[in-house]
Amino acid sequence: MNDFYESPFAAGHDHVFLGAGHDKNERKTWGVIVLCSAMMITEIVGGSLFGSLALVADGLHMSTHAGAMLIAALAYTYARKHANDTRFVFGTGKLGDLAGFSSAIILAMIALLIGYEAIARLLSPVPIQFTEAIPIAVVGLFVNIISAWLLSGGDHHGHSHGHSHGQGQEQHVGHEEEVRQIDTAVGVLALSIFEDGVPPVFRIVTAGEGIMPPVQDLTVTTTRADGARQVFAFTRKSNFIESTTAIPEPHAFSAVLALEGREHTVRFDEHDHEDDEHHVDSRDHNMRAAYIHVIADAAVSVLAIIGLLLAKTFGWLWMDPLAGIVGACVIANWSYGLLRDTGAILMDASADDTLTKKVRSAVETAGDNLIDLHIWRLGPGHFGAVLSVVTKQSQRGPDFYHAILQRVKGLSHITVEVHAGQQSA
Repeated sequence: MNDFYESPFAAGHDHVFLGAGHDKNERKTWGVIVLCSAMMITEIVGGSLFGSLALVADGLHMSTHAGAMLIAALAYTYARKHANDTRFVFGTGKLGDLAGFSSAIILAMIALLIGYEAIARLLSPVPIQFTEAIPIAVVGLFVNIISAWLLSGGDHHGHSHGHSHGQGQEQHVGHEEEVRQIDTAVGVLALSIFEDGVPPVFRIVTAGEGIMPPVQDLTVTTTRADGARQVFAFTRKSNFIESTTAIPEPHAFSAVLALEGREHTVRFDEHDHEDDEHHVDSRDHNMRAAYIHVIADAAVSVLAIIGLLLAKTFGWLWMDPLAGIVGACVIANWSYGLLRDTGAILMDASADDTLTKKVRSAVETAGDNLIDLHIWRLGPGHFGAVLSVVTKQSQRGPDFYHAILQRVKGLSHITVEVHAGQQSA
């Protein structure tokens, strides 16, 4: 008989799936708006008072810059204020992606306009007021540099591979491998949890002058905090010994290696793998869009300055529109990347395969069969998962699978359908 279980842990938890730096990014974006608005007013008023059409034009351009920032800022504010609004079934975490998608469309339109104007001027050159145009381009670049500095930071992570657990002798030997060296009657053996591309298993290799022990005389017994015990038998491989069954999550337990009548106890402690964190998509596409807009504007300013200086120095009037064409291509490329990434999220495209593999491994390691799995992004660093499991253990409900999936970073909302009393495929 198939039964659907509402996960009891769903009661009482919120649906706030905002990025870790949401509040800070909101403040930074409003700060850039203030800067751009001040520059816009100064240029328009100054241009009007001194009769500079170029200054007024750049002020109007700065207004589009401020408008793009306004989209990002309003998205942050609305998402924060309505984070607990029950009308949003899975929270407001995707609002930033929607704003990023909108900004990407604006960037694409800007790229088309710049490209069109540049080609028109390349075919029909017009006189350039170098005395006014160059200082304005420099001031625009300066404003964009300050804006980029205000928006930068918060999305960059350092990665370290050293871990300290405080018990036993340990060395980090691989991507996801922990080693305990044990002095036995046959020499020093290295016992490790190995999970690089395979379900987590125990591996034993010799260290120093040790020799491989006979597998029939070797067992490892784990004891967890709740008193649950599990005995692991081993099989011989080419140059190591490996447990015949996988190790269930989480990997926090004491392990007793029994060999030739003697027992050796070591400890394995659960810890956060920073490499796992790297695989969880925690990018804030709203901030990314705002940053790209600023950087794109800065790139156009740099190209404009170069083109204007060459045109003024050598009389190459074609350099100015050529710089515009290059800038349009750069902006179009950035816009395409942003549209692709945010569009996939808005359409609930499948998440990174890393999460899928980890969920599947956790369920199958527990001896059950995963027959259906859907993982999608709810917000920066937050993912939802809906899974259907076939188990021969009739007492297992959603709580069991929630417990074994807690270690999978990024899973913030889990719904489990359990089919009990059936044979696993």
